[in-house]
Amino acid sequence: MWRNIASNALTIFVVLLFVAGGVILWGQRQYHAQGPLAQAICLKVERGSNMARVSRDLEEQGAISSGAIFRMGAKYEDKALDLKAGSFLVPPGASMQEIVDIVTRGGQSTCGTEVVYRVGVRRNEIRLRRLDPEKEVYVQVAAFDPQAGEAPEAYRKAREEGDLLYRIVLAEGVTSWQVAEALKAADFLEGDLEAIPDEGSLAPDSYEVKAGTPRSELIARMQEKQEKILAEAWANRAEGLPLKTPEEALILASIIEKETGVPEERRRVASVFINRLNQGIRLQTDPAVIYGITRGQGGLGRGLRQSELRRKTPYNTYLIDGLPPTPIANPGRASIEAAVNPEDTDYLFFVADGSGGHAFARTLREHNENVARWRRIEQERAREGGN
Repeated sequence: MWRNIASNALTIFVVLLFVAGGVILWGQRQYHAQGPLAQAICLKVERGSNMARVSRDLEEQGAISSGAIFRMGAKYEDKALDLKAGSFLVPPGASMQEIVDIVTRGGQSTCGTEVVYRVGVRRNEIRLRRLDPEKEVYVQVAAFDPQAGEAPEAYRKAREEGDLLYRIVLAEGVTSWQVAEALKAADFLEGDLEAIPDEGSLAPDSYEVKAGTPRSELIARMQEKQEKILAEAWANRAEGLPLKTPEEALILASIIEKETGVPEERRRVASVFINRLNQGIRLQTDPAVIYGITRGQGGLGRGLRQSELRRKTPYNTYLIDGLPPTPIANPGRASIEAAVNPEDTDYLFFVADGSGGHAFARTLREHNENVARWRRIEQERAREGGN
């Protein structure tokens, strides 16, 4: 009898083991299989949330077929405690494994309603926009200059609701004064800035921040990024440059940034200034002269006067030898890299060509011809504008 009982028990155990193995295999297939989501959704993960709460939310939105399998899969992959707060785009048909990866990998939030503060050379603008998960495109809700007037109602309402992502985008060529003034006007940041950051020390880029982020903390992030960019570029610089320090490279990069907005020209413009420095020719760059007048506090708003070109300042490169004492703006990575890796040319001059770019010349005679051509273009445009 005991032999029969033992035999039956063994049989039952084997069957249960087989069933359990089948359930596990089925669960694994479910975890990796394409999910039931028909249209993309924006999944919000609150700070302090957990996998149980997220799995319930996913089930309610029809993104997963089993919250239990979702949680067990996350635990099996040792990701159950790696949940990140934020708003994440879950694409149609995403498997449970893919969703676990989305909510645990970290990085910037990928959907929701966001505030993008663009700090530009000529104007600043806050844009309130909302992601359409189905089309995976952002739809603009409101746009305004925070320094020019009252914020629109849509923005104020969104701020009151509190469920916002924030991003600050610095344009290449902005000055540190412009950045400091723009950040003062950002009502989602906190704290004072003790001083205007050193010119050139801020990296133009996109920065995700949270409401209440101290302004000084954001400035520190910008400076740290610029330091890394400059150090990397300097370590990979070309040989034989007339630049003694990374700081001199940054100064030249800021001049390149203000002289051209055409990406393909940066290294060619850099070659002109490098050739001039090598030959002891003054740089004669208008943006530096303008900076000596404005100190980066906005644009000049007009052309340079002859009296200003004759006035000696540390930034008047028509009268001083070599580089000005500091950068004249915050250059981007491309301009920094161009400064230390210029094209190999024998150009010494350049002037606008009427197409948005520049005409380059090796001799003063060629340059004067290019200048005359540009003057004719200016006159034709003035006549057309007057008609």
